[in-house]
Amino acid sequence: MDKEKRNHLIRLFVAIALVYGMVAVLEATLRPTSIVFTVLRKGAIYSLVAVSMNLLNGFTGLFSLGQAGFMLLGAYTYAILTMPTAVKESERVYRYYDCIVHFDTGVVVGLIAAGLVAALFAFLIGLPVLRLKSDYLAIATLGFAEIIRAIFQWDVLGPLTNGANLLREFKDLSRITLPFSDIPFPPTLFVFIVVGICILLIVLLINSTYGRAFKAIRDDEIAAEAMGISLFRHKELSFVISSFFAGVSGALLAMFQYTVQAQQFRTVLTYELLLIVVIGGIGSISGSCIASFLYIALSEWWLRGLDMGRFLGIDAPDLFRSGFRRLVFSVIIMVIVLFFSRGIMGDKELSYQRLKDGVKGLRSRFARTKEVRG
Repeated sequence: MDKEKRNHLIRLFVAIALVYGMVAVLEATLRPTSIVFTVLRKGAIYSLVAVSMNLLNGFTGLFSLGQAGFMLLGAYTYAILTMPTAVKESERVYRYYDCIVHFDTGVVVGLIAAGLVAALFAFLIGLPVLRLKSDYLAIATLGFAEIIRAIFQWDVLGPLTNGANLLREFKDLSRITLPFSDIPFPPTLFVFIVVGICILLIVLLINSTYGRAFKAIRDDEIAAEAMGISLFRHKELSFVISSFFAGVSGALLAMFQYTVQAQQFRTVLTYELLLIVVIGGIGSISGSCIASFLYIALSEWWLRGLDMGRFLGIDAPDLFRSGFRRLVFSVIIMVIVLFFSRGIMGDKELSYQRLKDGVKGLRSRFARTKEVRG
């Protein structure tokens, strides 16, 4: 490894350590009900599912819109498996049905199972669907997400899914403890650790021979096939892996929301994720992460006052009415898309050198402006 790559890795690990250290400090100093934790937890969860979607859309060139369906599978799998047996038998949750699952598992097992169930469904669905291309693939996967949501609300599956009713009292973020103890695990740090491990695995995959094959398929399928790359096998692999991490993110979202219901995983969720991927940059992991936190911060925190008649210290209930936040949010998104046609990061990744070049460019631009005014 040359000196430049070694220095890049050192800076990367230092930056990651600072982020996790900052999260730990915030959890030790701020109130648990602070809106900051909502932004951090939900932003991290959306980062994972956006990166998993980018693996398909950005790195493999498959236009899939079934992410919400795989998140639903992961959320229900985790909730059913981690719900205590006593709760299932007490009718506090399964009031109208007798649950057919009479055991409960740990959090880690539940997260892995959530991903595996989503991956299994992706494998089965991918056999016929991945032979389609472009818009046809998008329509087929979108239809799958809607069908799976309707099936999970079907009364016949009530003993497993509780029908259209809520699932609750499973092991959410407030019930996570340190291994082999009853000491509570910091919930935000737990989400960041799980998301960080998953994104690291995706990055390693992208930089492997499989990742290079995915990019070759994205750039030119005919040329990739001529080089000996099996198109269907690699598309299926990318689809299954992406769905696995979407299932894990669905489980994390269930832990964050404390309840699970199929109605929460509507088509709008998939559109939000697609918007995040486009804003961050199709083909950029760091872009998806940055866009996820910006999207959640804007929608859940910075613009929330617009729906309450108050914004930036200004009380204007006649102007800032309920729903005004969505209007402003849409305008902000349009501005971002206009000025960043390829997204915030394009197909590049955030690095120390890019930050350094950006600061240098701002300084030179400021100097030129100052000279003109002088």
